[in-house]
Amino acid sequence: MPKTEASERLTISEDRSFRDEIEELSGQEIAACYQCGECTAGCPVAYAADLAPNQVTRMVQLGLEDEALKSSMIWLCVGCETCATRCPRKVELSKVMDALRETAVKRGIRPSERAIKTFHETFLNSVERGGRVHEISMLGEYKLRSLDLFSDIFLGIRMFLKGKLAIIPSFIKGRGEIKRVFGVRKRGA
Repeated sequence: MPKTEASERLTISEDRSFRDEIEELSGQEIAACYQCGECTAGCPVAYAADLAPNQVTRMVQLGLEDEALKSSMIWLCVGCETCATRCPRKVELSKVMDALRETAVKRGIRPSERAIKTFHETFLNSVERGGRVHEISMLGEYKLRSLDLFSDIFLGIRMFLKGKLAIIPSFIKGRGEIKRVFGVRKRGA
């Protein structure tokens, strides 16, 4: 049988080191996924991504590092856990997506969407500061870092007028624990 691009990829897939790395980092048994598609059926952002959640999982299973790490899905995943509640094998894909993002950052792989990594970092900065997201400060930081200052200003004003954006941030009681988690995360990076 002549070698095709697909058969070459399958040959590459015999190396399980990438899958093992992501399984260890995420704490999830990715090999347990049998591609039922329940995660994709419930994913609120699957329509906007280049690959569906189950396809990213399959890329990891096959050891297709570049495809998995360059997928927009790993950056678009909002961590809502819908996939985990639907998965008959109890694979928590938001943890897998976190591990893939972390791996992509370590390897210097940039997402295809221009400012999505900036948004991701800004979101984490907001959580680190207060234990939860404060939308106004997060969006302010994002707008300054991405230099996308006015694209949705009127939407922001409407949300503010409807009381959807709090001016004063609220903080959780265990902020020290959150700082410690972020400290461990930064030292490990």
